[in-house]
Amino acid sequence: MAEILNEITPLSEKDFFYIVDRRKEKFDFPAHRHNEYELNFVEHCEGAVRVVGDSVETVGEFELVMIGGGLEHYWEQGKCKSQNMREVTIQFSPAVFAEALGTKSQFQSIAKMISRAKHGLSYSLSAIMHVYAILDGLAGVKDPFEQFLQFLHMLNVLSKDDQARELSSVSFVSEEAKPESDKMMKIKQFVRDHYAEDIRLDQMADMVGMAPPSLSRYFSKASGRSLKEYIIDIRLGVAARLLVDTQDNISEICERSGFNNLSNFNRIFKAKRGLTPREFRELYKHNKAIV
Repeated sequence: MAEILNEITPLSEKDFFYIVDRRKEKFDFPAHRHNEYELNFVEHCEGAVRVVGDSVETVGEFELVMIGGGLEHYWEQGKCKSQNMREVTIQFSPAVFAEALGTKSQFQSIAKMISRAKHGLSYSLSAIMHVYAILDGLAGVKDPFEQFLQFLHMLNVLSKDDQARELSSVSFVSEEAKPESDKMMKIKQFVRDHYAEDIRLDQMADMVGMAPPSLSRYFSKASGRSLKEYIIDIRLGVAARLLVDTQDNISEICERSGFNNLSNFNRIFKAKRGLTPREFRELYKHNKAIV
């Protein structure tokens, strides 16, 4: 039976992080998840395909992402022709930030970045170049404390990357709700509860005591995207999760995730994910482990 591999990482309870620096000719590790967070850097990989949750993207010469614990991910060869790729993987537990350092003002930007990484974060080329020297030599640093300090410095630099992009959609990733205004929480909860139904703007506006145009402006200003975009994102995440985790046919998934017809579902999914629902399912199916 093909499943998403639950990886047991080499990170021990005595270490803050585990690092490996290796050369490889191809990507051949199946789709997997693990409890630890992962910072993964690859160079000489132009044309490879990176899959994080329900995000599928072709990457360039340099690639750096942070992936939250429990989030499915893998790389596949795609159109990459290089036989001399380099991969630096750093796996760590975020607990030290949550339980000790994360509450201190000096670590707030790192803690915020780690929270965003639950969806996967892709860093800009500029940020990668700023930390390249650290990535290039970190595995070879002999003194554990100095290695730890360099790792923290790298996290600090990356946390200032205002071009870092979240990858996987909100409804594909399981996470706790963030503190928000009562109105925003009501709106989002309503969408999560009724995404499979016909959601009307006037219905939500009445629920929070606002005029429909005011609600649209409020949501866009508070979230940085339109309410329509949020509803589509929720539906796409639900659909992607069903495509990965079930054998339901695509027309059933279309209906269960709230799209009004199959052609519309295929069109929106392809526009947002770069693949049709069938292609997305086959991509994960091809990269699942046989257990």
